[in-house]
Amino acid sequence: MQRGKFLKATLIAAAATVALLGAHPVSAKTFTWANDGDVSSMDPYARNETFLLSFMANIYEPLARRNRELKLEPALATKWEQANPTLWRVTLRQGVKFSDGTPFNADDVVFSVNRANGKGSNVAGNLVSVKEVRKVSDFVVEFDMKYPDPLLIDKLVQIGIMSKVWAEKNNAQFSADMTKNEENFATRNANGTGPFVVKTREPDVKTVLAPNPTWWDKPEHNLTEVVFQRIANDATRVAALLSGEIDMVYTVPPQDTDRIAKTSGRRVLEGPETRVVFLGFNQQVDELPESNIKGKNPFKDKRVREAFYRAIDVEAIKRTVMRGQSRPTALMIGEGLGGYDKSMDVRPKYDPELSKKLLAEAGYPNGFETGMDCPNDRYVKDAAICQAAVSMLAKIGIKVDLLAQTRSKYFAKILRTASDIEKSPNTSFYMLGWSPGATYDVHNVFESLIQSPSAATKKGLFNAGGYSNAKFDELADKIGQETDVPKRNAMIKEATKIYLDDYAYIPLHQQVLVWAAKDSVDLFQPADNYFPLRYVKIK
Repeated sequence: MQRGKFLKATLIAAAATVALLGAHPVSAKTFTWANDGDVSSMDPYARNETFLLSFMANIYEPLARRNRELKLEPALATKWEQANPTLWRVTLRQGVKFSDGTPFNADDVVFSVNRANGKGSNVAGNLVSVKEVRKVSDFVVEFDMKYPDPLLIDKLVQIGIMSKVWAEKNNAQFSADMTKNEENFATRNANGTGPFVVKTREPDVKTVLAPNPTWWDKPEHNLTEVVFQRIANDATRVAALLSGEIDMVYTVPPQDTDRIAKTSGRRVLEGPETRVVFLGFNQQVDELPESNIKGKNPFKDKRVREAFYRAIDVEAIKRTVMRGQSRPTALMIGEGLGGYDKSMDVRPKYDPELSKKLLAEAGYPNGFETGMDCPNDRYVKDAAICQAAVSMLAKIGIKVDLLAQTRSKYFAKILRTASDIEKSPNTSFYMLGWSPGATYDVHNVFESLIQSPSAATKKGLFNAGGYSNAKFDELADKIGQETDVPKRNAMIKEATKIYLDDYAYIPLHQQVLVWAAKDSVDLFQPADNYFPLRYVKIK
């Protein structure tokens, strides 16, 4: 994709509806699709990861959801209003039932919000501004806020509502902590109000869904069954699409895009994604857990972080690893989202010779050794990107011991829950990707990734390396409450300059979103990489 085309794309323009028409038996309503990684859990709060949140949104519904234009619309709530700056009142939909027949009411909302904000949950970052949620009547709840939060309803889009009765009956009152490899009944079972229900579940193999016959909304899909398969191998996954074994591939390897596009009866769906993929440093501990440097942490020295940054050739990664399917960036927020500032999206020059000088000035003329954590089934070409970074860093004397694992093992190692967010990180150097899918706004990035990790405030929950800057924290808190747009934008600019000047992270690129499907499938591809099955039709 050409850079100019990418830069002109907006979030809404990227959320294109793609009509794929062709010959397919009218009676065949089973939709089979595949991804390189599995849904890690059936618990909607188990992990704040797009694929899990997207998959489970077909089963568990939030109070408000996004439509085809990515605008908010009522779901389990019919209306919401700010009674005053720190009080939201939400009216709930009546006549809704969970798939086990249990009626939905305010008790379920209060329970779900508290569970999402409780131990084991990985989505508590969406609720940091909530002081209390309380039941007013069977179909009215109120959110008492710690401070004004104009984006609360947007954040609640990622909180699927669970049945209080079902969870308590099955001893799943709390989310199983995946960072500790815990499980409970909700890990492998589900009971939502959404358009689909879980029929069978084989972790890391296959999950089968069926339409929810008691769904309150009118189905736009025509499916009688949905079969999701995990096919980890790229070549096998693509071959399954080309042979007709499956109908759609959620993650298309860049090297296979042209071949699929040229195949009769197949179509590639492509557009800019909201996600930014980046590298992070452990800046919290006094001694790295995986390094030959003892008694100090090289990453606490800004010169070392800059040296790493300037040693990574993102244009080479775009050209050789991503096959052109990326947009290199200097920012932690993707183009087209709230708070993106093109004038600040200028990367420091790739300069490995300067990197060597910076390392020498910092006291590491011969470099040093460090571990690195990376997934191998989460982001497009994730392991290959990390391998490329390892080779580039070797040229400046850095020896990297790369550990590339499946997403379940990888996330369990590098992420921490709210209760242990202030403990020492388990990683030295890592890859992560982030899309502010709840709000499409930079404050989500600031609050989740860059603010200091805090168990008390539940901010910085995905700041896996413990970067901390008091002035940045102060600005981020103000940005979250400010409604005056010019004032807010000025603070965003100031906060952005802080993390850029600190070389807090190494942003790599904004991914290109690439799916592929048969011509006989009609589906909708939003820029946040969610996959709403309620829009899928087989012709």
